[in-house]
Amino acid sequence: MNKDQIKGSLKEAAGKAQAKAGDLMDSPKQQAKGVAKQGTGRAQKNRRDAKELLKDYDDKI
Repeated sequence: MNKDQIKGSLKEAAGKAQAKAGDLMDSPKQQAKGVAKQGTGRAQKNRRDAKELLKDYDDKI
């Protein structure tokens, strides 16, 4: 795991926590912010995963 993957995972976890807190507080705005943060974190993590896959593929060729 590299820095981008770790940051993405942390952002995704923070988004889950924020969405859950919004649910408990009955705050749709906080829920939406949490879901958005989750998506951002997941995208950051997946982008780095894709880069690593392409690098591995390139190294094999």
